[in-house]
Amino acid sequence: MSDAATRARAVVDVLRSVVAEAAAHIAPANQDQAVAYDVASISSAVAAAAELLEHDADLALLYAADVAADLAGRMTGRESQWGVGRSALDGIEAHLAAGRDPAFLERVAERVMATREAGPRHLSDELQLVRSAFREFAEDRVVPVADRIHRDDEDIPAGIIDGLADMGCFGLSVPAAYGGSSEGDELLSMVVVTEELSRASLGAAGSLITRPEIIATAINRGGTEEQKRRWLPLIASGERLCAVAVTEPDHGSDVAAITTSATRDGGEWVLNGVKTWCTFAGRAHYLLVLARTDPSGHRGLSLFVVEKPSFSGHEWRLTQEGGGTVEGRAIRTLGYRGMHSFEVRFDGWRVPAGDLIGLDEGLGRGFYLQMQAFANARLQTAARAVGVMQAALELAVDYARQRSVFGRSLAGYQLTRTKIATMAALIAACRAFSYAAARAVAAGDGQLEAAQVKQLACRAAEWVTREAQQLHGGYGYAEEYSISRLFVDARVLSIFEGADEVLALRVIARRLAKP
Repeated sequence: MSDAATRARAVVDVLRSVVAEAAAHIAPANQDQAVAYDVASISSAVAAAAELLEHDADLALLYAADVAADLAGRMTGRESQWGVGRSALDGIEAHLAAGRDPAFLERVAERVMATREAGPRHLSDELQLVRSAFREFAEDRVVPVADRIHRDDEDIPAGIIDGLADMGCFGLSVPAAYGGSSEGDELLSMVVVTEELSRASLGAAGSLITRPEIIATAINRGGTEEQKRRWLPLIASGERLCAVAVTEPDHGSDVAAITTSATRDGGEWVLNGVKTWCTFAGRAHYLLVLARTDPSGHRGLSLFVVEKPSFSGHEWRLTQEGGGTVEGRAIRTLGYRGMHSFEVRFDGWRVPAGDLIGLDEGLGRGFYLQMQAFANARLQTAARAVGVMQAALELAVDYARQRSVFGRSLAGYQLTRTKIATMAALIAACRAFSYAAARAVAAGDGQLEAAQVKQLACRAAEWVTREAQQLHGGYGYAEEYSISRLFVDARVLSIFEGADEVLALRVIARRLAKP
């Protein structure tokens, strides 16, 4: 084992013990949100550091040392609330000094700038082929139009959607029996594919497979055999595009409190209510709608597949013979453009009883089916964040090489190099953790890991894109430079698919506190 690997492992071992001690201490203090948030956030970073140990020793040491510095800052003045003494990091000072030495970071940066990569990926030959295929597709079909789609808030070209459908992209979560390619390792494949598409564009490609994944997971786990055969093959082939309608104007992360209602009327259900942030709801043929079929809290929610025509543009409206309407209006956003996020309003909209997932047995199961599907979506969001970060790193390296400042290459300055090395360490840690979390979820657990990697990677993406933009100087603020798109796209990641604070307090901290 190399010196860097030995040092990194020693730091990670201490960090793990601190997190375990703090998690046990905050267990009876659920109202102490400030400390619970910090413990949860550090736990995510420590888990990523542990995974990075097996990938790259230098990056693992750099990252673990930075996590330790972050932990020390969060604990200072709050040691009693953490239940951890000031001596917690005693004994690893030399390792931290080695990992935070600017000269060490400069050496790491040399390698990163030579390859534009954040360390090795350690993928199997099969997954490497998958990655290469989607990298080529993204470079050829997405990159040339990504900036235009963002600047003009255009629709995603049909050629991108059709091309991904031809590659089987929408069937990654659909069992082979229903026309998909799910064979047990689909989550890791999905992480790899999502990263490559997001590297090209978050809004024009990286999120396209998230919606079909969520709806296919819900149907596969809760639908009847007839429903699976009716819906899944069309989703897998890309003939039917999908969107998810869960969030409401007054109920974001508090899914159990939603008020959109579904009332039984003979052989139909009547939907009334407003959903918001329904990404891709215009182009979608299927809307996965979570609605209240009973007043009893989260046990009164059920899932419907609402079918509709596909619409381009930013507004659409449908009217039924009986007077029911459903309409959508795209919400203008800072970034994440191309798919468009809609507010969707249901007013007496009638849905056949057969479109309730699981039929009568599905009544009241909507919350559970939705939450199970969201675990996979969190993995995808982490992968999207990694893809955005990878693109930002590449742009930062390229610009630093070509830009001359005060008669010297920007890449020649120590501060530039330390920033690039830190970017690489963050990306490598999030990538390694996303792979591990995908394997954990596929094995039947992994809910904690999925939440942790989502929380960590999305926050990291904001820092990485911000620093990459900063290296560009004034040009980084211009829309003609792609880094400005990456910066505003990254900002949404810690908000959707589970807001950062909600994941930390209601998922991660609670699971850490369990004995």
